[in-house]
Amino acid sequence: MKLIATILAGTTLALAPAAMAQTAPQTTPATPDAPAAQTTAPAAPAATAPATNATVTDAEVGQFATAALEIEKIRKDTATPEADKGAKMAAAASSAGLSSERFNAIGQAMQGDAALNQRIQKAATDKLAASGGGAAAKQP
Repeated sequence: MKLIATILAGTTLALAPAAMAQTAPQTTPATPDAPAAQTTAPAAPAATAPATNATVTDAEVGQFATAALEIEKIRKDTATPEADKGAKMAAAASSAGLSSERFNAIGQAMQGDAALNQRIQKAATDKLAASGGGAAAKQP
């Protein structure tokens, strides 16, 4: 169980820089008609709101576990250049059905919410067992 907790925590941290790069505010050049103060687009505050156990659905728990396990594979893949891993990790979260921002919000929430952490660990353990990787999940 400790192995899964370590994997999930590590994958959340591994994806954070990729998501941060994708959510940088967009700027537009100032024109004579538009004042410079209005050149920065506002950030989306809802996307960065921290998740809690009550706001993370069972479907999101499953999606998070799927993405986290795939991201861990990418992180350990020595054949993939480090420069390409961030984009692949973000794509893994997206293909699991979560935006990078939501993946990171859930990952941050699970670090401070024991019940959410247990839900995610159970989902990851179940997915590993279903894929034949259950023995790795039971290591001390």
